[in-house]
Amino acid sequence: MLHPPAPFLEPRQVQEEVELCGYSVPKNSQVLVNEWAIGRDPMTWKEPLLFQPERFMESEIDVHGHDYELIPFGAGRRICPGMPLAMRMVPIMLGSLINCFEWKLEGGIAPEDLNMEDKFGLTLAKLHPLRVVASSVVP
Repeated sequence: MLHPPAPFLEPRQVQEEVELCGYSVPKNSQVLVNEWAIGRDPMTWKEPLLFQPERFMESEIDVHGHDYELIPFGAGRRICPGMPLAMRMVPIMLGSLINCFEWKLEGGIAPEDLNMEDKFGLTLAKLHPLRVVASSVVP
């Protein structure tokens, strides 16, 4: 996920000592999962910084917290309780907005000139907000 709402998932506590990627993680350690870095990992994703939704067309990866390459709703016991609502409503809302309006970037900016830098904090936001202008589609 290129622009997750927060760069880190909720902190986790290790229940027992484990060996992970050659490192020993002691029992009771607090672990932060960097979701921002997972979405940009070139070892996992081919050209991770490009918007390529088609990469998921034939993929077995899903968003339900079982495939740790893509965890937009978190995973395990702390998975987002709003996930079922989001999975049903976001496609309907997005489809309605795309279908009912023509969209242009504010100020006539070309899509390739769009600044996609992030501003880090407790939550993750775009450094320069995306501003678009909607005009109604004439039937």
